Amino acid sequence: MDLRQLTHLLAVAEHGSFSAAARSLHTVQSNVSTHVARLEKELNALLIDRRSMLPTAEGEAVIERAQRIRTELQALEDDISSMREEIGGTVRIGCIGTTARWMATPLLERLGARYQGLHPILVDATSGSLYPLLRSGEVDLAILNGPVLDPDFETEPLFDEELIVVTTRDHPLAQHDAVTIGELAEHEVMLTPTGTTYRDTLDAELAAAGIRLRPKVEIDGLRLLTSLAYQGYAPALLPASAASGFPAGDWALVRIEGLDRRTVVLAHYRRTTPSLPVQAAREQLREVIRDMGPHQPGIHVTMADDPAPRTGRKP
Repeated sequence: MDLRQLTHLLAVAEHGSFSAAARSLHTVQSNVSTHVARLEKELNALLIDRRSMLPTAEGEAVIERAQRIRTELQALEDDISSMREEIGGTVRIGCIGTTARWMATPLLERLGARYQGLHPILVDATSGSLYPLLRSGEVDLAILNGPVLDPDFETEPLFDEELIVVTTRDHPLAQHDAVTIGELAEHEVMLTPTGTTYRDTLDAELAAAGIRLRPKVEIDGLRLLTSLAYQGYAPALLPASAASGFPAGDWALVRIEGLDRRTVVLAHYRRTTPSLPVQAAREQLREVIRDMGPHQPGIHVTMADDPAPRTGRKP
């Protein structure tokens, strides 16, 4: 087994065919087929189903480890380069879209000013979508909704955020600065669908209080949900970050009393060691949260001065 075999297997899995993998690797298809076949022979297992071109169960297991090996090799190169010269290399940061609204620009500006050799890549995705990317090494760090229960991830708290309603000024809810969850339940509101982290956490909390909200429509995506609320379609129940940065207009922000704040954490996969560039990016990210967070309505910074990452736990 060698790295070329793993590299060719990953290319087939990522591009969906031997020919596409060959093009991505700037080689010929027969070369890719040979390397994958040799790896299969050595492991005595079929890794790629030649009819569907999808990984088999054994193939998935090999690919998961190969992705981690690739991540560690890149981290090794970045570490050595950063020790000899300035901090540099690629850092991939996943972030839920609501938080990215107010932290992405200052983060990129600080990284660009302090580490000119650093190449940050921001991945905007939901918490559920970021877990497999963290596990595979496709992102190095991720800002997620907490709590994170999976023991394979280490987390540190960043901030808590209140839940609010965004509505037009002519709606009955806009007559109040704050409403209770019971008063909110009297109105139809826009929500994310059942099955999303945000909605399931909210439903569990409301169920404990014997309250059920009436969704006017369910939108799978907090950014779209926020846009529809500001366009006046219907009131939306949102985390405070979702409302950050919108200009003044004919709408109102109404606080919700009696709901827990949403926890936001920074996570990384504990089976990999963060490279020097990743550690540098993490420190800049923490500085941005510490400096910008207190100025965002409804945001309460919970980050420790000297954080000790916590390992997730099974439910």
